[in-house]
Amino acid sequence: MFSIPGKQAVSISPAAAKQIARLMEKGGHAGLRIGLKKGGCAGMEYTMDYVDAADPNDETVEQDGARVMIAPMAQMFLFGTEIDYETSLLESGFKFRNPNVEDACGCGESIKFKDVNELAAERGIG
Repeated sequence: MFSIPGKQAVSISPAAAKQIARLMEKGGHAGLRIGLKKGGCAGMEYTMDYVDAADPNDETVEQDGARVMIAPMAQMFLFGTEIDYETSLLESGFKFRNPNVEDACGCGESIKFKDVNELAAERGIG
């Protein structure tokens, strides 16, 4: 598991915390698990799934009634990310402001990360 003592893996904006807490309460879920999967034109996509129990290997972030679990394989790639929730006239949804993203497709759904060795060097590991 990847972590830096005293620093949360991700931050959650007040708008995102409010929406996550609302979703947790509405469905009776323990939280949302964030992960990554291969796909899209840039190579990777974020995943968000309801969870009813925390996995002991997940990194858990709690803020303002919201609980986000980060899947083990995604932790290094999501470290430093801000999760926000934006509402506009045309769409509403979660937005990820991730400093580890090297490139993204035009729609913003698909992302490409910096090289794993580069990420490790930035964090002083490896």
